[in-house]
Formats: sequence, C-alpha cells, structure tokens
Amino acid sequence: MKKDWFLYCCAAAILIIFLLFICSKANAETNTVSSTVTGTTTVDKSPSTASAPSVVVNNQDVCTTGASAAVQTQILGIAGATVNTDENCERLKLSRALYGMGMKVAAVSVLCQDPRVFDAMEMAGTPCPYFGTIGETAQAGWDSHPEHQPGYKEPSNAKKYWIGGGILLAITTGILLF
Repeated sequence: MKKDWFLYCCAAAILIIFLLFICSKANAETNTVSSTVTGTTTVDKSPSTASAPSVVVNNQDVCTTGASAAVQTQILGIAGATVNTDENCERLKLSRALYGMGMKVAAVSVLCQDPRVFDAMEMAGTPCPYFGTIGETAQAGWDSHPEHQPGYKEPSNAKKYWIGGGILLAITTGILLF
C-alpha cells in the first residue's frame, strides 16, 4: 500500500514537472472595448482555474487518507482526488475489536494474515492458529500445507542464466533457449 502511494506521488510529480516545461507563461489580459452607444464593456480573457476536489475524512478513527491535486495550464486543467485505505490499520482495528469481544484466537488469526506477524509468531515458537487448531497441531497443519501461509511463494525449479543477448532457461526436464 505504501509503495502504491509512493508511486502515485512520483507519477504526479513527474506530470507536474512535465506540464511546467511545456507550458508557457499564462498572462491574464483584460481588454476594454469602448462604444459610443452602449458605454464601456470589459472582456476578461484569463484562463479558468482547475480546483482540486476536497476529500473529507470526518472521523479520526478511520483507516483512510485522502489526497487531491490540480494542475492548470493555458489550455487544459486537470484535477483529481483519491482515497487510500491502509490495510494494516484495518487489520489492527479488526483484531482489537475481536479481542475486546473475548475472541483471542480470532484476533491473533487476523493479525497472522500479515506475513511479518506470521514469521514473528513462528520464530517465537507460538505458531499462528490453523483452521481452529493452536499450538503443535497448528504447526503441523502449517508444515503440511505451506501454500496456506501468508506471503507463500511457489518454489521454482527453473534457473535463469544470462548468455549474451538472450536467456538460457534451465528446467529440470530439459533446456530451452529464448
């Protein structure tokens, strides 16, 4: 989630810099046209301004943050807003609520959905609950089904070797050249 927010900020910064380079200076001009019959008429030729939409988070006890931005040139105005949800914050709040209702195993299970917590629990010798089991029975379940672990990656039996401009991919069943 933090990586996504960082990428959005970088993309917005690059877009703003790009637009600043291609835009010329915007000068607002006011033309006064005189007429002997109707009097004086004022015509305003200034470009309109892009307004960033406001994102309101009304409560401090939420796991969302809002962000908005706007860019205006002589020709084009762009404005946008987004709301980002912090999944780790939601996980902590859910776990705290379950613990408050006396459901301690369920609270730990919610926290164990994070690979960091799962690894920490395993390193401490207190494995995360596994389908209603705890302790050694849970550890046996995790050991027999590692694909259920959060952050599990399928082991690969292929190795890549860089050769010149191509990749030689060696697989246990044979060799392929791409």
